[in-house]
Amino acid sequence: MSVKILAIESSCDETSASVLVDGKILSNYIANQTIHEQYGGVVPELASRAHQENIVPVVDYALKQAGIRKDELDAIAFTQAPGLIGALLVGSCFAKSLALALNKPLIAVHHMQAHVLANFIEDPIPSFPFLCLTVSGGHTQIVRVDSPLQMKVIGETMDDAAGEAFDKSAKLLGLPYPGGPLIDKYAKLGDPTRFKFPEPQIPELNFSFSGLKTAILYFLQEKTRLDPDFVQQNMADICASIQHRIVSILMNKLVKASKETGIKEIGIAGGVSANSGLRLALQTYGGKFGWNTYIPKFEYCTDNAAMIAITAYYKYQAKEFVGLDAVPGARAAF
Repeated sequence: MSVKILAIESSCDETSASVLVDGKILSNYIANQTIHEQYGGVVPELASRAHQENIVPVVDYALKQAGIRKDELDAIAFTQAPGLIGALLVGSCFAKSLALALNKPLIAVHHMQAHVLANFIEDPIPSFPFLCLTVSGGHTQIVRVDSPLQMKVIGETMDDAAGEAFDKSAKLLGLPYPGGPLIDKYAKLGDPTRFKFPEPQIPELNFSFSGLKTAILYFLQEKTRLDPDFVQQNMADICASIQHRIVSILMNKLVKASKETGIKEIGIAGGVSANSGLRLALQTYGGKFGWNTYIPKFEYCTDNAAMIAITAYYKYQAKEFVGLDAVPGARAAF
């Protein structure tokens, strides 16, 4: 029997809807919010209001693009947690209302689980067990995946996430928000070995980026004290060196995780997995250590409803439905 699922993602500053039929994504529409650029970061209240404006046209467009009518749907899925609570409420309330009106089952999806399963949207897909380095603005984790619905975090950040390290470093350099993609852009033109930044010595498979951020701050303060034009004259090399260190921190832990678990099915996910330096590093390390590597398409790296849809597909098969009393949460255990 054919399974048709509408999925909604509204955890931060992207309103997205996707339609999946029998495990295949037919549409994945994303409305980005540019209003936050002038504030240098996401403003939760503005994000919530923008979701309210966007959600009806976004869902309508996704259904039309897929050629699916509302009454043909078999289930409605939504991001339950983690995320901005006001933003999550918009998506969850819309999904509940639609599910109630259509008398269809409701599926709640964990945002980080969905990022991992973005690797399962298109072939080739990983074999189990599988290690996924999940890196975004708010999370940095190494996840062991034994099945689509069985995952365990075996390493995570103790403070800042990798995405925060990129964005905060960009802010120190005077780059506009969002700064991570701009560091990536400049890094392609620079020498990654010119400036040396420290690698935190964190036990086990955990991460820390707060010390690196502080080291970058002190480095820039000292250099600009001696030469006010230092940043502008060396922007490409600074960005390349920062990116090189962040990527090396991530990859060194991933290598350790692979050695400790014996798993060589390795992938990345999350917004930072769109970074060209990280994508290249995974392929390079994969060749060096004999890994089978997996990298989602760019459109499935940042927050999107397609990853919610593929997760919901596996949950639908397992009959993991929720009631209308399901509560969204800003934080949630994996």
